[in-house]
Amino acid sequence: MAANVDKLNRRGVKSSYVSTIIGISLVLFMIGIVLGGVFGLDNIQRQAKENLQGDLFFKPQMNQADIKQVEQELKTWEQFNEVFYVSPERAIEEFTGQDQNADNILEIFEGYNPLPPTVGFNPIVEYATLEGMEEIKNALFDAYGDRLDEVSYDEASVKSVNLGFKQFIYLFGAVALLLIIVAVAMINNTIRLALYSKRFSIKTMQLVGATSRHIRTPFLLQALGIGLLSGLIAMALLFGLFYSLNNLIDSMEISYSINTFLILLGSLLVIGMVITYISTWFALNKYLRMKLDELY
Repeated sequence: MAANVDKLNRRGVKSSYVSTIIGISLVLFMIGIVLGGVFGLDNIQRQAKENLQGDLFFKPQMNQADIKQVEQELKTWEQFNEVFYVSPERAIEEFTGQDQNADNILEIFEGYNPLPPTVGFNPIVEYATLEGMEEIKNALFDAYGDRLDEVSYDEASVKSVNLGFKQFIYLFGAVALLLIIVAVAMINNTIRLALYSKRFSIKTMQLVGATSRHIRTPFLLQALGIGLLSGLIAMALLFGLFYSLNNLIDSMEISYSINTFLILLGSLLVIGMVITYISTWFALNKYLRMKLDELY
């Protein structure tokens, strides 16, 4: 009979830990979705910033050789992600696009190409702002003022890339913070319920002379293990979701760099371990302070 009772108690403890891990994993999974969205938006914003383009228009006396020399010099500047020469032929192709034929434009001008050769550039992310582009423009005129006629870029596009994505990132960040607050409450409640079944064991150890530190240590180590395992499960679920979306929706491609992957994994592990550790600490203190008759 005693063996059966002990067996039932062990089964109850195991099921309690399983439910705790599942509950924490699902909460971390939801946090991971939001954090993944934040990192994904940040990655898209970086790509959009790197695709911003500026153009250098030169004075009429500048020939193609001189312009190409300027192009080579600009490739050594740290402000640029890419610098490229745009020939008149390429310029008119980009101007006409796919809907029109460049030959038709040339016929209008009797074979003369009105578009001059230029040098285009894509700024690095740090300079892909209105202030950064203005700084680049001033630096270009300081270096090549006697050869430049104009430095052109779309201010509306620069402003839109910075402001639009920033609003989305703030929104996702606020949702992530709200989820973390909810997660703390849910995980704290889950940990308290899991420790409730062990309140008599905790009090027994205290009555036979065990110190609070000695009692806390195994529970806190166990909490760290639960947080670590829950974080790994949440990460597996998260990337399973990303993989499924990539395969089910052809127009959607979710990809992360190795650094982003490690940050996302580390964030979930740290959140899971810290919350379970703190929740276990406070729950243990509650039972350590309770008197024996208060446990019933």
